[in-house]
Amino acid sequence: MSIRIDRQRCIGCGKCAEICPGNLIVIDEDKKAFIRDPRDCWGCAACVKECKFSAIRYFLGAEIGGNGTTMYVEKENDEIMYWYFEKPSGEKEMIVQNLKDNTTY
Repeated sequence: MSIRIDRQRCIGCGKCAEICPGNLIVIDEDKKAFIRDPRDCWGCAACVKECKFSAIRYFLGAEIGGNGTTMYVEKENDEIMYWYFEKPSGEKEMIVQNLKDNTTY
């Protein structure tokens, strides 16, 4: 399990680095986030949920049934969270989460 950070989407706000419980994400001299060693990521997905620019994708490897699928999040007014799952083929699936009532999908 690991994350990938899209440097084109990253604005260098540092929110992902602040939220990472393992202190694995840092901001480089170009003001872009990167993960020191992706193998150290234990998959909490805190950074994925925190990034407002969908710059971080969580890689769902074959060992957990993901077969290369990536997951990313988009938020709408801090009320709705859209969880996207994109397969290597480009096919996407989505789960909508109501943040005001976290038991509602």
